Amino acid sequence: MDHNDDALHRVRITAQGAQATIEIDGTRIDPSAIKAYSVSHLAGDRPEVLLHVADRGDTRWSGMARVAVADLPDPGPAAAVFLDAIDPEALERAALARPDLGTEPYSLTKAMLTQLGEWARGL
Repeated sequence: MDHNDDALHRVRITAQGAQATIEIDGTRIDPSAIKAYSVSHLAGDRPEVLLHVADRGDTRWSGMARVAVADLPDPGPAAAVFLDAIDPEALERAALARPDLGTEPYSLTKAMLTQLGEWARGL
């Protein structure tokens, strides 16, 4: 869907740490009305701002929008690829070397799951 320049809006996002303020055409948006946002810009296209609106009764939205509905991806295939790449010996060594490894039942399993989570997050 192609929009003319009259349908474009000026969006200003000021983010500091975990807090952000959002203005559309100079009007500040109630922070509780937005639960998330993302900005994308592909070369040759206009930039897009996607606002994830929270369910708030008092906030009113109007205007033109591109709406997309998507299913969340199944994490199983990505998790399987990640787990297939794990060296069992390296995992066991890393888990046994953890300073938080306990002595209670299942502590080695807990340490391995914690280690896998850290590796998955790039830590």
